[in-house]
Amino acid sequence: MPGWVRAVAGRLPGAGRRPGVGWLRAVRFPAVRLPRGVRAWRRAVQTVMAGCVLALLPSAWTHAAAADRLRSTADAPAAEVAVVFGAGLWNGQPTPYLANRLDAAAELYRTGRVKVVLITGDNSRTEYDEPGAMRTYLTGQGVPGDRIVSDFAGFDTWDSCVRAKEIFGVERAVLISQGFHIRRAVALCEAAGVESYGVGVDDEHDATWYYGGTREVFAAGKAALDAAFKPEPRFLGPKEQGVSRALAALAD
Repeated sequence: MPGWVRAVAGRLPGAGRRPGVGWLRAVRFPAVRLPRGVRAWRRAVQTVMAGCVLALLPSAWTHAAAADRLRSTADAPAAEVAVVFGAGLWNGQPTPYLANRLDAAAELYRTGRVKVVLITGDNSRTEYDEPGAMRTYLTGQGVPGDRIVSDFAGFDTWDSCVRAKEIFGVERAVLISQGFHIRRAVALCEAAGVESYGVGVDDEHDATWYYGGTREVFAAGKAALDAAFKPEPRFLGPKEQGVSRALAALAD
């Protein structure tokens, strides 16, 4: 045994006994402290559960607000205006999700349930014109151009709802979006003063669909704050007569 080992062992309790591992029993290791008793564990679990409940409250609010206002294209109520929310472009063309929303709007127009389609999306950059692509798609589906009104500053759902009311004068509308988003859209448009009914279009439950559903849990928190504090949209601007002119032309 090396000399330094013998020196250390000689200082340990039980030094001088026959060689072996018994001397290790005398070495004291620091104890690992766990929460003190059942009460501490219960408090920790209650804290986690309370956090989960608070996180889900906004989603519960959107579901409650839209509970009796969801329809299909077949039983949507008659309304002068349909509002279609943007859902992105691929190479300048509507994504499949956005195309499904626009198909539903075209069907509502063809069946006479709506008279004007208000398309709202992002045109914050010259190279990204969401409403322009939506208009082109709708006219390709047979919706006349003079029955389509574009909102180029629909940067998010709250902005689109407020602008529909304040800028375009929409009082009642059928909203069109995916099922995972439509409840939040109805809740926010109702908070903005638009009497709203929602049509949630069907889509394949792919990775994008599951991502959208998960994102809604977090987006509902912002929606609750928007409904409570009613911030101004990123861009409000002057009132526009596109919807009223389209409706007046139909009355002539």
